[in-house]
Amino acid sequence: MKLALRYDMRAPGIGVGSPDQYAAALDHAAWADELGFETVYLAEHHGADDGYCAAPMILGSAMLGRTRWMRVHLSALVAVLHHPLRLAEDLAALDLVGGGRVEVTLGLGYRDSEYRMFDVDRRRRVRILEEIIEVLRQAWTGEEFDFRGQRVKVRPRPARPQGPPLYVGGSAEASAVRAARIGDGYRPAGSEKDRLYAIYAAERERLGRPVPPRGPVSGPLFLFVSDDPARDWEIVAPHVLYTTNANANWARERGIGTTAYQPAADLAELRTDPNIRVVTPEECLALCEKLGPDAELVFQPLMGGLPLDAGWRSLRLFETAVLPGLVELGYRPAAGERRA
Repeated sequence: MKLALRYDMRAPGIGVGSPDQYAAALDHAAWADELGFETVYLAEHHGADDGYCAAPMILGSAMLGRTRWMRVHLSALVAVLHHPLRLAEDLAALDLVGGGRVEVTLGLGYRDSEYRMFDVDRRRRVRILEEIIEVLRQAWTGEEFDFRGQRVKVRPRPARPQGPPLYVGGSAEASAVRAARIGDGYRPAGSEKDRLYAIYAAERERLGRPVPPRGPVSGPLFLFVSDDPARDWEIVAPHVLYTTNANANWARERGIGTTAYQPAADLAELRTDPNIRVVTPEECLALCEKLGPDAELVFQPLMGGLPLDAGWRSLRLFETAVLPGLVELGYRPAAGERRA
């Protein structure tokens, strides 16, 4: 069982605003690091009215400064909106700040407004992504290389000789084939992850390349541990409804692929979504047993501006009433293993 946090930093005006969210996210990371959480996932989008995180590398750097063990996974970084050389520099610096604790899932993006904002031709997005991955790998060797007719060199080199692992993300079949060809691994998104990963693995085998280990099995998109679920459903509902509906609406802009976020009209409909769970500690333990040892529990304690006290109440209850049970089931906190 792996434990993780995830943040998109949406602040829709119905709860906690951005200044308090960013401060709380750093406190959450420090708390989770001490408990053995392995990963914090940070998303990226631009120009959103609700303040969706536009600078995950900056937020990730602050989190790395507050932690010792936990990895920062940029998922997904909208790579095609970044200049390749500047991205190589920023990721190298981030890897140095974290002592090699950075992972990156690279995405194409899909929002027309973002392409226009950064003057990127959406029709060239696949070629741009391919160029970026090629540039990152050349840049991190520390040697001079050709970039658009110029000889360039990127310094400093990242903490690891090969740099952070570069996963390719996506929710359509083309992303699976693309990842097999150019990525260090594949992190499919949406509601058809198993099918997409099978396509990826088959394509890797066809190319005569090894199939990297698959990422962890996903738990619920939103998990909230509660000593009074009836009370807490009422508290979390407006914030989770906002996020699920907003993400589902954005997903329709892609035109292809799927999303695990489903639109919902009200609390009653939200409660029928198996990806949204408000559970007692006992129910959380049962869920962990059902998911199995290869699963990953991801907490989003700031989803949709969720009140800080509610998010902390869930996290603390997980710490005191669920984690000991996981340890009895054989779970070993990552931080403890590293200290040993």
